[in-house]
Amino acid sequence: MSARTKARKRALDALYASDVRGEEALELLRQTEVELLDRQNQQGIFDYAEMLVTGYLENAYQIDSEIQMLADNWSLDRMPAVDRAILRMAAWEILHNSEVPNEVAISEAVSLAGELSTDESPKFINGVLARLAKGRQAL
Repeated sequence: MSARTKARKRALDALYASDVRGEEALELLRQTEVELLDRQNQQGIFDYAEMLVTGYLENAYQIDSEIQMLADNWSLDRMPAVDRAILRMAAWEILHNSEVPNEVAISEAVSLAGELSTDESPKFINGVLARLAKGRQAL
């Protein structure tokens, strides 16, 4: 498993927990970082996880608006919390991180949804993110 895949899981955990518990996502992520500081090769993972969380938080209104517009009659409130967190993280990568190809962001998000959410979630997340990426290419 790549460092970025691990970072995405850490960021997802923080975004999900923040959404469910109403706590600060960056604080939750940093608590996890402190707990695992003694492990080797963790700094790069936490750096990218922090970039994902911070990136979403700094662009939350835009990202949530884009997701809402593309989600085919699904309000953010109706989505499973894990799907919301996955979409937010991947949308930030598509919209704001040119280092990550759109296909990679989408693939990683679909994989996380398949592992952690409902049977329908991977298809739903793929559709929303594919429309988002296509819309960005048109600009």
